[in-house]
Amino acid sequence: MKKEKLRIVLILITSFIAIVIVSFTVGREWYEGKSQSLTSFGLIHFSGYLFFLLMPVEMAFVYYLSYFRGAELIGVAMATAVVAQVIDYLIGLLVSKQIIQKLVSEKSILKAEKYIRKFGNLTIFLFNVLPLSSPVIVLTAGIMKFSFRNLMIYSISGLFFKYLILSLIF
Repeated sequence: MKKEKLRIVLILITSFIAIVIVSFTVGREWYEGKSQSLTSFGLIHFSGYLFFLLMPVEMAFVYYLSYFRGAELIGVAMATAVVAQVIDYLIGLLVSKQIIQKLVSEKSILKAEKYIRKFGNLTIFLFNVLPLSSPVIVLTAGIMKFSFRNLMIYSISGLFFKYLILSLIF
């Protein structure tokens, strides 16, 4: 019961952080009548790729496409996602699994481990191409001491492909 209360508190805290980030970026720009900025997009996108703040980054990307050229947005999206994924990987690598399981359910980590063991690099690629929880996959890859080089190659490839397709469609 105590573990469940802690999980609820952590969910509320991370939800609050996500709301604050969106409020101080997009919301602030709306209220002040300013057009959107690459900085606000970068902050939202970076936050969305941290494993403990799951945000709909693909929707943000599509929204910001009406304000910026696709190449600019892809560049910011790639840079912020990669930096956040490096942080996720390092947390998985350096922080104990018991502490991480207080933030992410054991079931999610075990499921991610299963996919990584079974499909390896393909899992990393697909979770970055599709709107799935790639931050949890990257965190788990860190826990498993998965090859950082392979992680980056397949993450960057998947992210680039996703944002290129979104740019062409929208």
